[in-house]
Amino acid sequence: MLPPIPPAPGSAREVFLVFLRLGLTSFGGPIAHLAYFRDEFVRRRGWLDDAHFAQLLSVCQFLPGPASSQMGFAIGLFRGGWLGALAAFMAFTLPSALLMFGFAAVAPQLGQGFGAAAVHGLKLVAVVVVAHGLVGMMRQLTPDAPRALIAAGSVGLIVLTDGAWAQLSAISLGGMLGTHLCRHVAAPATAGFPLRYGRRGGLAFLTIFLIGLAGSLMWPSTDAPTTGALSAAFYKAGALVFGGGHVVLSLLQQAVVDTGWVRPDRFLSGYGAAQAMPGPMFSLAAFLGAEVPLGLPDAAGATIALLAMFLPGFLLLLAVLPMWERLAQRPWAASTMAGINAAVVGLLLAAFYDPVWTEGVHGTVDFAIAAIGFALLASKRVSALWIVLWCVTASIVVSLIE
Repeated sequence: MLPPIPPAPGSAREVFLVFLRLGLTSFGGPIAHLAYFRDEFVRRRGWLDDAHFAQLLSVCQFLPGPASSQMGFAIGLFRGGWLGALAAFMAFTLPSALLMFGFAAVAPQLGQGFGAAAVHGLKLVAVVVVAHGLVGMMRQLTPDAPRALIAAGSVGLIVLTDGAWAQLSAISLGGMLGTHLCRHVAAPATAGFPLRYGRRGGLAFLTIFLIGLAGSLMWPSTDAPTTGALSAAFYKAGALVFGGGHVVLSLLQQAVVDTGWVRPDRFLSGYGAAQAMPGPMFSLAAFLGAEVPLGLPDAAGATIALLAMFLPGFLLLLAVLPMWERLAQRPWAASTMAGINAAVVGLLLAAFYDPVWTEGVHGTVDFAIAAIGFALLASKRVSALWIVLWCVTASIVVSLIE
């Protein structure tokens, strides 16, 4: 067991400025964000040591939600208290959220000519990025027969049922199967964190999280979006995103595409555009919230969706941090999470086919563009930003030739 790091006094202003720079420059997705964080907070500033950074990463990967944003929120909390946590979230998220909101404003003008070709290029970006993320997740999260079997069962459940509770059922069944089939998965080491609240506070946050989750699951589905329905849809998505940012694709598809709130082509163009943005990919919620016809200003829908998307992950993180040492030592914890993560691979497999592949790849040329983009991304020599440039440019050139 690692000794807890002592609380380090710091100001919310200090935290805000550091994370604002990261929010403006952290291209490359969640994995890249973690590298930026380690360089900034371990190597340069010494706010955390390597051991506790690794333990915090274990916590955030154990929980649903946006891992890089959860890590930033926790680092802000350790450094500057509650105001520091809020400052870290706002500074890291605001740049990409504003850019995605701006994309929602101009998207209706991109229906013809170069604009339509560029939007189609963004759909191909989604094909490339999701395929690459899926391959990596399969290697990491389904490396053996039991977990591959759980993933296959998850795909089957989604394809056969395709109902509002299908994804939650797949995740729950994955966890239950993992408890029995994945006992060989080793539990992580544990560490203490410099918190300004205890287990009672953690239980309070857990209670709030569960109330929100129950409300979002029981909220009546409707074809006409309302403020409550939008909040419930994005809260549920944020609460069930196990396994990384790409998994949110399937959850948000169910929330806004299957309900008819957002057209599939607009959904995928927004997802593709999110790959070109710095900061958290969950800022896609700002684009989708602005797209949903609430009858309110677009900024209101974007704000509601964004806050509802991030809130459950932060609540659950705050609930688990003071209990992490005891929770991680439970014999069932690692095996249950292994099963859940395997089920999540199945969710992403189903979402990759429909709508990502069916909406993005319409012929041999599209397949070739996506294949080249995948090869470039898999080489690890280029960032997702260059993949966006390649797919959009190639799509525009093809439209000119045709």
